[in-house]
Amino acid sequence: MPNSVSLSTPLTFPCGKTMKNRFMLAPMTNKQSHEDGTLSDDEYHWLTMRAKGQFGLVMTCASNVQPDGKCWPGQLGIYHDKHLEGHQRLAAGIQAHGSLAVVQLHHGGMRCPAELIGDAPVAPSDSPEESARGLSLHEVEQLRDDFIAAARRAQQAGYDGVEVHGAHGYILTQFLSPEHNRRQDHYGGDLDNRARLLFEIVQGIRAACGKGFLLGVRLSPERFGMEPTEVKTLSQQLIDSGAIDFLDLSLWDVFKPSEFSGQSLLAYFADLDRRSVRLTAAGKIHGAREARQTLEAGMDFVAIGKSAILHHDFPAQVLRNPDFRPVSTPVSKAHLEREGLGPAFIDYMERWEGFVEG
Repeated sequence: MPNSVSLSTPLTFPCGKTMKNRFMLAPMTNKQSHEDGTLSDDEYHWLTMRAKGQFGLVMTCASNVQPDGKCWPGQLGIYHDKHLEGHQRLAAGIQAHGSLAVVQLHHGGMRCPAELIGDAPVAPSDSPEESARGLSLHEVEQLRDDFIAAARRAQQAGYDGVEVHGAHGYILTQFLSPEHNRRQDHYGGDLDNRARLLFEIVQGIRAACGKGFLLGVRLSPERFGMEPTEVKTLSQQLIDSGAIDFLDLSLWDVFKPSEFSGQSLLAYFADLDRRSVRLTAAGKIHGAREARQTLEAGMDFVAIGKSAILHHDFPAQVLRNPDFRPVSTPVSKAHLEREGLGPAFIDYMERWEGFVEG
């Protein structure tokens, strides 16, 4: 479904919320918050600076919905009312610049380090190779309820909406994957059963937060035991459910040819019968040209990661200069400091090969 709209054109979602342009800050791990999950000044500064830089939608890092869903030090939490004050401050700070404020809801499942959570990580099924134990039926139901409670908490904090993280091998991906989900109850087996938890969460959030609350889902069609054809089927089912406003596709490389359809991954998903649901994609959208090409290929808006780290005002730069390219890496620590990254985030980026000057 080719698209000829401009990156500067506002976009209205089915829930009625409108983003002022077609740029979304992708949810990115930054390890900057406090160990109890409360918001730090560094994380607040990093995110509000992107809103000031004219991202139409600013999404937080993955924010865990249960204490045992924590995946890395300094992860932002949303599993307890003690987190509310920080989220209220963050939502208001993002919205002050005219951006939509969205929390990404997350649980790491078997990817949570035991030394970080103080116990064995959990998974859909026992996984000796990951030293993870399978969740009981009651625990699956509690996980569902805690995702929904986290969305209600986000709404109470003043956010415009939430994104349910169903990508990158975290717990909802583990339920979706036949490789990791070997349950014998109604949460395991065929795709409908493996997707049951995700749908119960999405439908529960919509029921709890109402029609005017922005609700999206992030999926990734590759790696972690995922099959692209199943992910496309799942995407269409989510659209047909009428419960979501947008689908966020993490494609690693939006322009890469797929190995199964003869199309790019972007084109493969762009021809979904999306009705009024909006689509975005992330993956090597580095400069102005790639951003335009992503819209032209059929996406409704673009999710920017690496370039948003390098330039807090990436949208403003692109809208001023149709040939804008981000600064080349590696960059200095001083550059990243100027762009609003705190010490913990800079330390994390030093682990990305070739990103920070040695």
